[in-house]
Amino acid sequence: MRFCLTVMFLLSSLSLASAACQGREITEGVYNPPLCVPAEARRIVTLDPLLTLGLLIELEAPVVATPYMAIQDEQVLDVVRQAKMVDLGNPREPSLERVAALKPDLIIGSTEGHAAIYETVSRIAPTVLLDHTDWKKYRQRVAQITGREGKADDALAAYETRVAAIRERMKDKDLTVSTVRFAPGRFVVFLDGPSAYAPFSVLHEAGVKRTAYETVTDGTIVKRPDWEELANLDGDVLLYVSASGFESGPDDALEKEVTGNPLWQLLPAVQNGRAHRVDRTTWQSFHGIASAHRILDDIERYILADR
Repeated sequence: MRFCLTVMFLLSSLSLASAACQGREITEGVYNPPLCVPAEARRIVTLDPLLTLGLLIELEAPVVATPYMAIQDEQVLDVVRQAKMVDLGNPREPSLERVAALKPDLIIGSTEGHAAIYETVSRIAPTVLLDHTDWKKYRQRVAQITGREGKADDALAAYETRVAAIRERMKDKDLTVSTVRFAPGRFVVFLDGPSAYAPFSVLHEAGVKRTAYETVTDGTIVKRPDWEELANLDGDVLLYVSASGFESGPDDALEKEVTGNPLWQLLPAVQNGRAHRVDRTTWQSFHGIASAHRILDDIERYILADR
């Protein structure tokens, strides 16, 4: 009897909590669910200046503040400045004083980047931290949370049409593609798998085949090979990014250092003249449909047009 009363009390509490939400209740893909967010947020702060910010801009959401530090794309930065969004500083340690002063009605961040400050931030306004997932599912969640369903659907449909056409063309290409990012003192390889970072998810969707070393079936997102392991990047085509940090100034020197190494020269794509440097902004600061089209541009330029 006591057990039944306990269950009834819990169900009643959940029902009352649900009824108390006057906006939207979010239960999936977020930190600390369920969450209640406004039916129509009017003053949004995003703590993530990359994918979340880019999607909010594409969805024409009313964003009032974001960290400027990690914004690499000049087009995104222009929009941010024109909208006079308040700069929150470092995305890992955003200025919560500025956030509070803005009196937002919704705060959006990422579970990975902002779970440590969730308790503090959620006292300022309803706070949603999004879990990592496929970028199009992520877009759906952002649209749901902000009440922007249906926005920019034409742009997404145009992308779907284009990527399908490229996928058909890729069927005639019997080759594999390797990718790598140069960073000071290390390499980073973003993998093809269920949890692939957005640019590499676009590669997969476009029918680009990666090497066995770069393909996984679990949730691994990256590998960090040393010089000896770099030999596993034996794709017919090699796309590489040189990214030394937030500032792009040292990128050329970093590229020269890596590509001048004899071990780099042993890679098949390098020996065959099929290694191509790609834009760091496009491949490391993915922010939505516009970024996805730039990935497709590179597929057409460096893979489909490759001899």
